[in-house]
Amino acid sequence: MKKIVLSFLFSFFVVAITLAQPPERPMGPRGKGPRPSKENVEALKVAFITKHLNLNVEEAQKFWPAYNACFEELKKARQEKKDDVLAFEEAALNIRKKYKNDFKKALGSDDRVNKAMGADRAFMSMIKDELQHRRGDQGPQNNNKGGKKGGKNKKGGTPPPSGQEPTI
Repeated sequence: MKKIVLSFLFSFFVVAITLAQPPERPMGPRGKGPRPSKENVEALKVAFITKHLNLNVEEAQKFWPAYNACFEELKKARQEKKDDVLAFEEAALNIRKKYKNDFKKALGSDDRVNKAMGADRAFMSMIKDELQHRRGDQGPQNNNKGGKKGGKNKKGGTPPPSGQEPTI
């Protein structure tokens, strides 16, 4: 009888301890850190594009409905034409042409419209750089993106200070 009571108490404590643990958070790729939710990524995207385009409140109220409609059409075209890259590119170009006037009404200038058209790529580039940074990959020359400043010259040494010829 004593063994039954002890085993019951032991089982009770094991279950209680297990239930007291906080739930596991879903892990991202390779098990490193929590996986960001879709809502969090969308919120980051909105904040990034708003800052990237320097939108004020009035512009944002006009821009975001047009941007969201354009993005949904692009997503739909990507799903429909996933097997034909050229057909998707053509559809994407037509969708962007269709929304160019809406963007211009919201943003005012062609420069800002062009910046808005490339905002997705800029956001994805920022995300890619952040992921590489978190993994510890610094990429080519600390993400210098091929620039000469601070990088190495063709012979493997550091470049001479600007305005000076290299000594041989």
